[in-house]
Amino acid sequence: MSTPYKVAVLVGSLRQASINRKLALALAELAPPSLQLELVEIGELPLYNEDIDVSPAPEAYTRFRQQVKAADALLFVTPEYNRSVPGVLKNAIDVGSRPYGQSVFGGKPGAVLSASPGAIGGFGAKHHLRQSMVFLDVYMLQQPESYLGGAGKFFDESGKLDAGIEGLLQKFIDAYAAWVERHVKG
Repeated sequence: MSTPYKVAVLVGSLRQASINRKLALALAELAPPSLQLELVEIGELPLYNEDIDVSPAPEAYTRFRQQVKAADALLFVTPEYNRSVPGVLKNAIDVGSRPYGQSVFGGKPGAVLSASPGAIGGFGAKHHLRQSMVFLDVYMLQQPESYLGGAGKFFDESGKLDAGIEGLLQKFIDAYAAWVERHVKG
């Protein structure tokens, strides 16, 4: 392959210093040359409302949809809020899946990595997100599973990633690269 696959990365946390944002950036550094990971910001999206999704749609909706549509693949990196995905991420999914019949997600390979300071590593968020993506015709990576608990200890005070977690992230991103290679429709 001559040009890398473009991967839209959606982070479920809005904090600039969030663990999940740091993990997404670490994955971008660890990604093989076949992938180009680009964070797609979701914090400026108005709450989805069909009444405002008319011609012209809000600029933030249009920009988000164009960025995701231009991507070959999807990667979600998210914490868990109340055993589900954060509202901001669910809103982005709603914006991208509308208007009905014009989803920007369908047919793309995807994966989700969930991380939380808690012990179960975002298990509920990951499964809710996978359920939505299956409905939206996204081919979700099955293995390796990636529920990262104890995420508060992944980075030292200088921001350096723990070597043990780096190994897990490398295994995940390599498996994801192979998944993308098999499932991108060309």
